[in-house]
Amino acid sequence: MLYNELKPRGRAAPIRKDAMVTGLVLVKLMPGKEKQALGKLKGLKSVVHMSAVFGRWDLVLDMETDDLPQLSNIVVQEIRCIPGVLSTETLVTTSL
Repeated sequence: MLYNELKPRGRAAPIRKDAMVTGLVLVKLMPGKEKQALGKLKGLKSVVHMSAVFGRWDLVLDMETDDLPQLSNIVVQEIRCIPGVLSTETLVTTSL
């Protein structure tokens, strides 16, 4: 389900016009399709940094978007559709 299809609950805080949403997208790649997927991922303007990692995930994408619905839509409609991308997990950053 896409983020913008969810029904809002309660009152939302006003969104600052200059606020950006940042997040980390963990990406699992299909063996043998890594270079093809990397080429497509590098072309996404919302990806500000990409790191290859060892472990359960193959890549960590640092993302910046204008809002949460945009981040959600990029992950669902662009990243997950790339040939060679098996799965993703998105971590939205916050301040403590």
